[in-house]
Amino acid sequence: MGLAVLYSRALYGLDAPLVTVEAHIGSGLPAFTIVGLPELEVRESRDRVRSALLNSRFSFPSKRITVNLAPADLPKESGRFDLPIAIGILAASGQIPKNGLAEYEFAGELALSGELRPVKGVLVMTLNAKKTGRAFVLPAENAMEAAIVKSAIIHPARTLAEVCGHLTEIAPIPKFAGSPETRKAVYPDFSEIRGQAHARRAAEIAAAGNHSLLMIGPPGTGKSMLASRFPGILPEMTETEALESAAIHSLSNSGFDPANWGRRPFRSPHHTSSAAAMVGGGVSS
Repeated sequence: MGLAVLYSRALYGLDAPLVTVEAHIGSGLPAFTIVGLPELEVRESRDRVRSALLNSRFSFPSKRITVNLAPADLPKESGRFDLPIAIGILAASGQIPKNGLAEYEFAGELALSGELRPVKGVLVMTLNAKKTGRAFVLPAENAMEAAIVKSAIIHPARTLAEVCGHLTEIAPIPKFAGSPETRKAVYPDFSEIRGQAHARRAAEIAAAGNHSLLMIGPPGTGKSMLASRFPGILPEMTETEALESAAIHSLSNSGFDPANWGRRPFRSPHHTSSAAAMVGGGVSS
């Protein structure tokens, strides 16, 4: 029998609360149970983890396995818990050492072959992992996005075997040293607006004073054109503002493009769009 404890992150709006992953292997009939308010995609990780372990040349214990994702009242969703669950089972069964697990946080979806697939919300999780002083082990495809968080310690891995090699110190994964290639933000030119002296003046005052602006008028009067050029007269985003904007993109299905770092977002939904269409139609983050 064995118990292993390690850490991961859930997503709750723009926050990434800490999740303690506890893996226990005990005597009894073979079973694999995940508790801690897991949603369907987390419960399905049992089959992904089993195949990933076997295809990575590890043994899957034929005992009673219980994985607890604490706190129990926090919903857990997506496949990001595949990697910490697999590492917990390996550590609890003695196939990799337990010492050192507290120094890391883990996130990543496992393919049946043991490869790591990217997950969303990495930027938010990295921000919170940095505050605890822990290093973050994640899929290699997410490393560039996570590198936006300055001074964060990131270990990118492509397979479950690579992560185990790092934890056993047989083949340590070097810290990610890359940095996203950013470019200067270019916006539509505000000078292209002809006429509309009152609207231009209102936009300039709103930009200078950090005010909100509501434009009302019939179609074709230039509201959308003025709004699309409004970001170009705003001051450059602070690092905090840029991180908040990037975190929202990181949580979306489209993900965050590091090349857009520091660029003020602009959205122009059609006037017939419903609220559900604009926020995602009920897709949880």
